[in-house]
Amino acid sequence: MEYTNKHYEEVRKAQQKAYAPYSGFKVGAYLITKDGRTFHGANVENAAYPSCICAERSALVAAISEGYRPGDFESITITVDSPSLASPCGPCRQVLKELCDDEMPVYMTNQTGEMRASTVDQLLPYGFSGKDL
Repeated sequence: MEYTNKHYEEVRKAQQKAYAPYSGFKVGAYLITKDGRTFHGANVENAAYPSCICAERSALVAAISEGYRPGDFESITITVDSPSLASPCGPCRQVLKELCDDEMPVYMTNQTGEMRASTVDQLLPYGFSGKDL
């Protein structure tokens, strides 16, 4: 799947749904399934920081709760309000490895529209998941 302006427009809409009263660092995710369905995800903070959920996991959990299964995903785009690009955190990389194909595109964007493309496998090389059991 090729990255388009629609990816950026949708991920910015997702970002507006974030709940980040502590850090002010709002993150959005835009997940596309292989059958064309889309899901927005946003980070949701909590005063007990370990209880926070990231945008990437938010979008994937929403899709799984709607009946999608590992391997059903076409791409994910994430965005941050920063002049720098941000990549998924460690726990998100592990969830991506578990639920997505290794070659699935991960598009990382920022407030200026800059984009870096990667794959799940590039983000977590030598990762371990249920595929390895």
